[in-house]
Amino acid sequence: MRGALTLVFLVSPVLSWAAPPPQITFYKHIAPIVYQNCAPCHRPGESAPFSLLSYDDTKRHAPQIARVTASRFMPPWLPEPGHGDFAEERRLTDAQIQLIQNWVKLGAPAGTPVRGQAPPKFPSEWQAGTPDLVLHVAKPYQLAAEGGEIFWNFIIPVPITATRWVRAIEVRPGNPRVFHHANVVLDRSGAARRQEAVPGAGFAGMDLTIEEETFDPDGQFLSWKPGSEPAQAQEGMAWRADPGMNLVLNVHLRPSGKPESISPEIGVYFTDKPQTKFPMLVQLEHDGMIDIPAGEKDFLVTDEFRCSMDLNVLAVYPHAHYLGKLMEGYATLPDGTRKWLIRIPEWDLNWQGVYRLKTPLLLPAGTVVSMRYHYDNSAENARNPNNPPKEVKGGNQATDEMGHLWLQVLPTEGGDQRAKLQESLVRQRLEKYPDDFGANFTMGDLMLTNGDAAAAATYFGKASGADPRSALAATEWGIALFSGGRLAEAEERFKRALAIDPSYTDARFDLASVEAASREWEPAATDFRRVLQERPADSRASQHLGEVLVFWGDALLKSGKGEQALARYRDALQFRPGDAQVHGKAGAALAQAGRLDDAQVELEMALRIDPKSEPARQTLDVLKAMKGQK
Repeated sequence: MRGALTLVFLVSPVLSWAAPPPQITFYKHIAPIVYQNCAPCHRPGESAPFSLLSYDDTKRHAPQIARVTASRFMPPWLPEPGHGDFAEERRLTDAQIQLIQNWVKLGAPAGTPVRGQAPPKFPSEWQAGTPDLVLHVAKPYQLAAEGGEIFWNFIIPVPITATRWVRAIEVRPGNPRVFHHANVVLDRSGAARRQEAVPGAGFAGMDLTIEEETFDPDGQFLSWKPGSEPAQAQEGMAWRADPGMNLVLNVHLRPSGKPESISPEIGVYFTDKPQTKFPMLVQLEHDGMIDIPAGEKDFLVTDEFRCSMDLNVLAVYPHAHYLGKLMEGYATLPDGTRKWLIRIPEWDLNWQGVYRLKTPLLLPAGTVVSMRYHYDNSAENARNPNNPPKEVKGGNQATDEMGHLWLQVLPTEGGDQRAKLQESLVRQRLEKYPDDFGANFTMGDLMLTNGDAAAAATYFGKASGADPRSALAATEWGIALFSGGRLAEAEERFKRALAIDPSYTDARFDLASVEAASREWEPAATDFRRVLQERPADSRASQHLGEVLVFWGDALLKSGKGEQALARYRDALQFRPGDAQVHGKAGAALAQAGRLDDAQVELEMALRIDPKSEPARQTLDVLKAMKGQK
């Protein structure tokens, strides 16, 4: 036995040297790997610090390439294999990594150029072609030469006059070396604009929440990162762009050592095909339990939600800040089978992104989706921003922590099932956070849409209590009260909203409306006039102001105040020109004031506009009789 073992030991080295490794060259073996996996970022004008579009470039960095690919630091791809099958996977195989190692050990030989294997060509302009609309920021952001990372929100109006359907957007950073990644958020309510200290300048913040006035949940991941393709909606999933809406471009910036001006653009691509499929973004999170003690090496945050209907998962987006370590998302089907959504063993905020599945993953009703995130707040965590470590809680700032797992899901049942799905999700969230602002606000919105004004008022009241500084919550509470006939309470809510934000024109419009419903004609007219000062093209405010002025004139006329009534009718004609009824009422007011000739002119004008106006004819007949006319 000892001799046999010795024989194996002696023969093995001889066999290993019997077949020398084949010659590995750049052009034949390495170029295809580099061009496909590295060049999208490692090229002139992009975010990577050097180019890899030639042999000389690649050889110059060969030892570094061998080192970062062996550790899988590059190319950046966080998900673990076998835990989700993603469309844009940029992960080298073990064989490719070994090939690079061997090539570098051989001295990085060039070899002979291969026919048809030129460096890839990248579009210097828009990747998706010329956009239908290009959106620009109002004011560039001036990034200081030194300092920490910056998270900035640009608010960009969408200048359209009618509803359009968007099939794709493309973000052009303008300065990719400092522009690390970005997300685009839809804002139809103007909530983001109210966060600006200087109009057009934007505002700081790593994560933001947009308060919407109506139920319209997000259904698309709209994001950009180095090397990414434009965010394209799947067939039938174009999203709606409305007049007056804004896009909020939330960007992650890194100082370069010299002052930089950041002026990104967004290209918008329209389609004539309206939305026929209605995906929705579903969020798992439990930031309320995040309170990580200094030095804690493994802090666990979990969350779950139960599918109330059959859903197809189309994409996933995990998110944490700097203390995140191991991040897991999986689904447990009703039969007990586990389906992995994603698993990231070594989280790195710098390379976060959206992961789109190659094929949709079906989650039957009753499936439980689980999120399990582990955080390392010890000094051993090289990404820990605090040295020495300190307690970190959940929050929206970069110095806080978060634990979110977003899923883009599409109900298998046809039609728009988002309201039904949203109600299920919000009810589950309220079990976790009974006083949560967003959950109560959304539930109030859903109840108001369903016609249950009393329930809506209750939920909006809780939302307003959770955030007393939210003008939108106070306004929506007022709308629910108004819808339920509780006018005095509604008026107080609208006044409260305007006390919080005097520039919130929607609240002023609602206040004017409830004042009109309460027959408070003078304050209603004043507030509608203020709305028109702020929004001159608001046709509804013009219409309502004209109506209020007529009703106010009627009340004055009934009280015997003809001259004052006439003034109101004259004002009303500015908003209701050519209205026979108003001319007739003006004639009646003139007659009451004893100005019979002027009254006759107005009444005859009313009949020229509308010969069938019986009130004007009857008043004119009486007037002529008084004047002795036939």
